Amino acid sequence: MPTILRPSRAAFRFSGPEAQKLLFDVVTGRLLAEPGPAVWWALLSPQGKVQAEGLSGWAADAFWLDVDTSVADAFLNKMKLYRLRAKVEIDDLRDTHSVGWNFDGWSGGIAHADPRGLGERVIAGKSATAEWLPADETFARHRIAAGIPEQGPDFGIDEVFAHDIGLDLLDGIDFVKGCYIGQEVVSRMKHRGTARRRPVIVSGIEAPAGTAVVAGNREAGTIGEVVDGKAVAILRLDRITDPAAVTVAGRPVNVTLPPYATYQFGEATADEG
Repeated sequence: MPTILRPSRAAFRFSGPEAQKLLFDVVTGRLLAEPGPAVWWALLSPQGKVQAEGLSGWAADAFWLDVDTSVADAFLNKMKLYRLRAKVEIDDLRDTHSVGWNFDGWSGGIAHADPRGLGERVIAGKSATAEWLPADETFARHRIAAGIPEQGPDFGIDEVFAHDIGLDLLDGIDFVKGCYIGQEVVSRMKHRGTARRRPVIVSGIEAPAGTAVVAGNREAGTIGEVVDGKAVAILRLDRITDPAAVTVAGRPVNVTLPPYATYQFGEATADEG
């Protein structure tokens, strides 16, 4: 299968002798200047909310990152601010490169395996993408089935914590590397068990993204992007005491946990008792 274009993603290249230190000290993931699969990461606010998220891969003496286009400007400005006088070049590739995904392997461009089991992310110059397939719902269909939320279609800037989207369960957070922006909040949520919301797969939907998920007459969260009647929702687990009694827009739906989940429906966090 040719690579599928994802115009909703923006690419950036970080290079220079202090690029690893900048990224290692600022974002949640363990970003190292060495070959291998991509790393899922997030840039957090000091209060621990996700401002940007994406994948990073090392190739051609640089880190190649992608983010949702809705936060690309904010992400670039933040990273320039954090760079200060560090010897790092930040290249905005939005005008010159495209981001795509492939589920069967592709030999061209900058390709890295998605560590969440979602094929490969590919970044290539726009002139090299003529054979790519146009954007469609293939990637969304795969990630929803895997229970992976994504910024843009499922949540916005400063709306969720890192634990809310499962970053801690899919190696998107390095808990041993030391300080980074928002690290205190992430560490507190891990050690106190105060993650109130988690990704849940919702199916049987006949409503648009953003519609409330209701359990026991209480709103537990909202659904994200809907494809084939399915979506990822970031829900309050403690409010889903009876998974068979969950509705969206007044209609019954099915709720299931992602394959990577270590949490259960009905769980109360440590500070709720």
